[in-house]
Amino acid sequence: MPSEKLEKGSKIVMKKFKMDAEIPQNNSQQELVRDVEESGEENERSLRDLKFREWVSVFVLCFVNLINYMDRFTIAGILPDIQTYFGINNSEGGLLQTAFVLSYMVFAPLFGYLGDRYSRRWIMAAGVFLWSLTTLCGSFMSNFWWFTFFRALVGIGEASYSTIAPTIISDLFVGDVRSKMLALFYFAIPVGSGLGYIVGSETAKAMDNKWQWALRVTPALGLIAVVLILIALDEPERGQSEGSGHMEPTPWTEDVKDIVQNRSFMFSTAGFTCVAFVAGALAWWGPTFIEMGIKLQDQGGTVDSDSTSFIFGAITMLAGVAGLSLGAMLSQWLKPTYRRCDPVICGCGLIFSAPFLLATTYACTRDTLLCYVLLFIGQVLLNLNWAIVSDILLYVVLPTRRSTAEGFQLLLSEAFIIGMKNKGVSPDLQEFKSLQYALFSTCFVEVIGGFFFLITAFYIVQDKKKVEEAVHGPSHHHQVTHEEQVPMGTTGNSRQLLVNNSDIDQNS
Repeated sequence: MPSEKLEKGSKIVMKKFKMDAEIPQNNSQQELVRDVEESGEENERSLRDLKFREWVSVFVLCFVNLINYMDRFTIAGILPDIQTYFGINNSEGGLLQTAFVLSYMVFAPLFGYLGDRYSRRWIMAAGVFLWSLTTLCGSFMSNFWWFTFFRALVGIGEASYSTIAPTIISDLFVGDVRSKMLALFYFAIPVGSGLGYIVGSETAKAMDNKWQWALRVTPALGLIAVVLILIALDEPERGQSEGSGHMEPTPWTEDVKDIVQNRSFMFSTAGFTCVAFVAGALAWWGPTFIEMGIKLQDQGGTVDSDSTSFIFGAITMLAGVAGLSLGAMLSQWLKPTYRRCDPVICGCGLIFSAPFLLATTYACTRDTLLCYVLLFIGQVLLNLNWAIVSDILLYVVLPTRRSTAEGFQLLLSEAFIIGMKNKGVSPDLQEFKSLQYALFSTCFVEVIGGFFFLITAFYIVQDKKKVEEAVHGPSHHHQVTHEEQVPMGTTGNSRQLLVNNSDIDQNS
């Protein structure tokens, strides 16, 4: 048609149609913008649209995350046996976790930098192999300081995986599917932590109370994980799910500068730091504290440490699954009508969790069942945020900077944890009351973290929009912005409308 002028080089083109003069002019651009946004939403996939290879990749990542946390909390499950074997007190027992966290914290930013620029598959495989090997070697150490040294090396290996794995999920999926896959991925935290207590204590019991055998379970699983990563894991292009293949890595200093200026990321990281501190304190000292409380309740009676670790692990696992599921469901349900819901869910979960965990510290000397019920509710509320926090990071940070952001987040959170743990496991905290007062601090930290998340809600929509604009680039978003500025006026008897290339092809 000679009256048509098509610009076929773009998705959205201008097309002129003959209009009758009687039709009133519509100068509104609101419907036009909404149609463009809705077309993007319609392109998002559902779980039924996923390929088999994508499911396999998610399975591999979840499996490695599971054994990652199993290995990390196996030590906590057999800590009394380790203290007896080496003849160490609570202060030196806390040093084991401090050494791990210190190396984990220091190397997380390094692996974040590498993960944004080099093969993530090979980095993760090397890291999993390292922590499997060092965990196995540590089980043969008869000197406490050598044992501590190998625990520090385990932290290096685990840092390589924790900073990179979530970014692979973000590059495979987008939207609601990404949120669901992150929830599945983070199920490994409570399930793996609980299995760490259970496998550690039960393996030691089965091997004539030789705790060393508890540390030889995850290395075998780790070797299987290395093979799966190299063979079955699909490594996508960075930003592939969001169509940001045009983006290239920027200098590391520029990445860090942008991340520090990202208010949603910084406030949510502050909140996540509080979550990590509370979860870490409960995981490391929870079984020991409850065991001491039950002994006081029985007026000096004997308590089976393995049974306490088993029950604590089961509660941690069930509460984690319930909390993660509830948090993901709330996010999916509220997000279409309330775009700031993610940080609000995290903040409310932390604030409401605090009184239940505070009550737990008093109940353990009075009623064991009540203690466990309060602990379960408190941990459910605490675990609302694991998947949501990761999702926040992924949608407020550019795809080419996400591994760096993960490493930076771990650096800040673990640094705070080290400072608090060094204060919390001093020699004065060997008695129940001292440990109880130290655990009181977790409740105050939860409230502070909740307010950090609520502050994040003020900036989350704006920062997410910035990333979406940058990701789509000039091929999509800049063009839509340009077209939005074109007045919907008339020229003679003609009127300008936006149509898709696919519509033109069908009409031609």
